[in-house]
Amino acid sequence: MIQVSRPSIGVEEIREIEKVFSTGWLGLGSTVYDFEKELQNFIGASNIIAVNTGTSALHIALEAYGIGPGDEVIVPALTFCASIQVITALGAHPVFCEIKPETLNVDVTDIENRISSRTRAIMPVHYCGQACDMDSLFQAIGKRDINIIEDAAHAFGSSYKGKRIGSFGDATCFSFDPIKNLTCGEGGAIALSNRLIAEKIRVKRILGIDKDTWHRYKNERAWFYEVTTQGYRYHMSNISAAIGIAQFKKLDAFISRKKEIVRRYNCAFSTIDGLRVLNWNLKETAPFTYIVRVLGGRRNALIDFLKNKGVGTGIHYIPNHLHPFFKEFATPLPITEKTGEEILTLPLYYEMTDDQVSIVIDSVLEFFKP
Repeated sequence: MIQVSRPSIGVEEIREIEKVFSTGWLGLGSTVYDFEKELQNFIGASNIIAVNTGTSALHIALEAYGIGPGDEVIVPALTFCASIQVITALGAHPVFCEIKPETLNVDVTDIENRISSRTRAIMPVHYCGQACDMDSLFQAIGKRDINIIEDAAHAFGSSYKGKRIGSFGDATCFSFDPIKNLTCGEGGAIALSNRLIAEKIRVKRILGIDKDTWHRYKNERAWFYEVTTQGYRYHMSNISAAIGIAQFKKLDAFISRKKEIVRRYNCAFSTIDGLRVLNWNLKETAPFTYIVRVLGGRRNALIDFLKNKGVGTGIHYIPNHLHPFFKEFATPLPITEKTGEEILTLPLYYEMTDDQVSIVIDSVLEFFKP
């Protein structure tokens, strides 16, 4: 079976982990600091805080900006449920917005119509790695006291109008889980321009303990500590950071290969009746997943057909307003609902061979053959 996605890891990651083992310091320490510096230099962000997951990054960023009970956060329904769970975990109210089916990114015009006096944040999701229309989003907010907390779980390595995602705006949250373009095994990070908010997050990610991080960055423990705020055990470990450091050396190759595959897919699928490819800006996008829209109610049949051909598929994602847990926040979203019934994720990963790409293409073409 050709998998939908898989990590690319090897001896380089093992060597970096061995270095950590030799120090005897496995938790938050100097390797995390080194990884944060790599991220900071790559993205061009003023502040980078590494955490244990992308979900933790979103949660702690929202909380650091003061999001809490009764506040509204506008978010697309077509995203991973983690984006919504972090909002509800804070007692805030997710306000679902529509997406544009040609990119799967947020529809800024629809967002404008959903802004209220209770709106405290907007969480755009950079789908498949492609940046949302950030200029229009900033313009829509104007001078309102609304923060933009970007869900860039898909978009590490991507840019917007020549600027790296994470180098501008209020807060940008990344994921480094096993199948992302850069993996730490599990991990995440927040990029921010506001130094005071960044320091608040640094304390919160390690159980609200102040005056401790800088000791740990030197692989030291201080006998004296103070708990100064609500915090969480969200810090990244040296082991995870070591994997990330090794992955950095391969990132350009990862992105380049995935772009090659996306180009082959687009060329093969763009003229098929009954199939729609997304609008791609490959010059600025580090592709994460490859998603097509299957028209005419034939998606599930295509899933079964490809499975019989040895080709794995996925659905990214079931719209969140349709899940039982989020029912109280549900609102009609006809574009999202229709798109959610059409989207299908095809295999895309660095180590896919040309022959495997050909099998995927030939199998899809065979299904749609008149």
